[in-house]
Amino acid sequence: MRRTAIERLLPAAYQRAAGPGSVLGALLDVMEALHAPDEAVLADVDALFGPYRTPDGFVAYLTRWVAMDHVVAAPRVDAPLPLPVGRLRDLVAHGALLARWRGTPYGMRTALELATGVTGFVLDEPADRPFHLVVRVPPTAADRIALITRIVEAEKPAAVTVEVVAATVGPTPPTDPSPPDPAPPDPSPPGPEPDGAAGVASVRAVGRAHVPPPPPHEPPEEPS
Repeated sequence: MRRTAIERLLPAAYQRAAGPGSVLGALLDVMEALHAPDEAVLADVDALFGPYRTPDGFVAYLTRWVAMDHVVAAPRVDAPLPLPVGRLRDLVAHGALLARWRGTPYGMRTALELATGVTGFVLDEPADRPFHLVVRVPPTAADRIALITRIVEAEKPAAVTVEVVAATVGPTPPTDPSPPDPAPPDPSPPGPEPDGAAGVASVRAVGRAHVPPPPPHEPPEEPS
């Protein structure tokens, strides 16, 4: 609040006494300086709640607003985050989408891709084990099993048991001493490749992440 605005709130006798060099004038200058930091925050307060504009230290707090605080799961306040802050911003930005699809294969896969930046998660439902889900983790994300397990436990349906398995890298095939002829360039633009397990396009979740579109919604059948 400017000094002139504060001065106008004072009685007329005080306004006359708040001239340059007066004690009251100095107090008004101090009041203006004390208000300045708070007014700067209020002028841009919406930035605190924007996932890509908020300060790094506020991102973990925003995960509580979108029910993704289980991803942080820090035992201490000063504990480091289990994932880069950029990926945490992606999770907050897509919090409404993840809440809408929680308990579905699409929701679980999207949450895992956003948190790890890796695609290729496979969700299997063994025919001989009803209400059981096996989540196969690609080798590039095998070092984040604890984080993946927390996400899987939160995203799975309540009545389903779950098993998180890290996929192993197969043996490297022998190399041919003669290099193959280079393939001709493909004139078609590159696009997402379908995921064989669930038929969802694989899109790498990096930075301001782009996630695959949700599966088409099928309306329930009309009762006869």
